[in-house]
Amino acid sequence: MNEKERDRSLHIQTRSVGERIDQSAHYHHYEATPYWMLDELFKEYTLDRAGAFVDYGCGKGRVLFYVHHRFQVPVVGIEMNDQLYREALLNEASYLQHKKKVSKSIRIEHEFAESYRIADIDSCFFLFNPFSLQIFMKVIHHILRSVEANNRTVDIILYYPAEEYIDYLEMKTPFTLFKEVKMPRLSEINAREKFSVFRFEG
Repeated sequence: MNEKERDRSLHIQTRSVGERIDQSAHYHHYEATPYWMLDELFKEYTLDRAGAFVDYGCGKGRVLFYVHHRFQVPVVGIEMNDQLYREALLNEASYLQHKKKVSKSIRIEHEFAESYRIADIDSCFFLFNPFSLQIFMKVIHHILRSVEANNRTVDIILYYPAEEYIDYLEMKTPFTLFKEVKMPRLSEINAREKFSVFRFEG
């Protein structure tokens, strides 16, 4: 199925239809993670079903609804842009309307990433280069404070990872590279076409 058909199967509309929604100098523009790349990621990476999945810069919610549908885990989306937040809520309503039974929660927060209060259940954090290194550092600091208060294993999934993100995690934090999932064909042309999973072992 193509992107439009995958959206339709989840009863959502998350494609980037040529729009460019710039956030600020620190928050980057909207772009949906391709479905086929999510398929490739989860062929090789196993999501912890006991924890919650958090998407920083969730946009219209594609990754949230994909993960919720596939794994039936609690999901949280963080989005600071008004327009994208409203579209994510519309997608949530449509998605839930067509679900016979929902056993795990979906929550979409309209706030800055650095303001999100991490819950004890949050264990996997997804980022597709949503913001600057300065914001990224604050987010990682909050995650580490959370695991200090409630010791647990947490993962950070970076899609198309910025080198500065990786350098910071490797040199300034206790996170270590757990897995890399390279995209078939694309990674040979562009080394950033991959998912990098960093783990903190609790």
